[in-house]
Amino acid sequence: MPLLHAAFDEVEAEAEITHWDDPEIDWACFDLAVVRSPWDYSWRSAEFLAWVDRCAERTRVANPPEIIHWNARKEYLLELREQKVPVVPTSYLVPGSAVDLPAGHDFVVKPAVGAGARFAARYTPADRDQAAAHVERIHADGVTAMVQPYLSRIDVSGERALVFVRNRFLHAIRKRAVLAPGLRYDQPRDAHPGTEPWQPTAAERDLAERVLSTVPDVDRLLYARVDMADDAAGNPILTELELVEPGLYLRFHKDSIPAFVEAIVDMAEALRPAGSGRTG
Repeated sequence: MPLLHAAFDEVEAEAEITHWDDPEIDWACFDLAVVRSPWDYSWRSAEFLAWVDRCAERTRVANPPEIIHWNARKEYLLELREQKVPVVPTSYLVPGSAVDLPAGHDFVVKPAVGAGARFAARYTPADRDQAAAHVERIHADGVTAMVQPYLSRIDVSGERALVFVRNRFLHAIRKRAVLAPGLRYDQPRDAHPGTEPWQPTAAERDLAERVLSTVPDVDRLLYARVDMADDAAGNPILTELELVEPGLYLRFHKDSIPAFVEAIVDMAEALRPAGSGRTG
């Protein structure tokens, strides 16, 4: 964030780093409010989404509120699967439903509203009792639990994240597996282990572009991050589409900062009301 913030001075644009839940901020003073790192939104999702809507009544929000609402709950994977996008197979266990867990392979349990691998854990079939308790803990918060097969190739080829700005590919990274065996869902973890710049393959680029083509009102996106890993056959499949507050890994691609700043300023100027010329 400091590197990004400083870059606005070079284009003579005024930007402020603000907290989304600060009651003293008048969002109408900004030409554009760019959602960047509200890491607490996943456990305050109702409050955060209500703020997004209120803020949008005062100024333009990026990404747009409709897209944030759509992407904030990971049921969007169902919609993408229906559109024939290759996604990690996912079962959803709503609160009050029977807890049906895999018996023949390793699997992952995580909440349908989450970020940074928070409250996610990897299990073997022998760990089903612990996994069931994990599901019950998620349900206790009134949140749907997700169950996915563990993509074992991620231990070798890692997870890739492709970043797009205004639907143009910007850069990519690769990182190692986040969910280590035996790591409890409530234990600290490094959400970005072994992160390094990455040159995506043609298949990875094709998948990312296919995913973005399915997004409602895709032309209104400011930024997007498409996360993927390999399936059992070695083909990339979507693990998550991040449109709310994705880390864009700018510290690994500092040369991408001017392009991102330019996109923000262009969006603010194109949609500017009679405001102050500030970006929050």
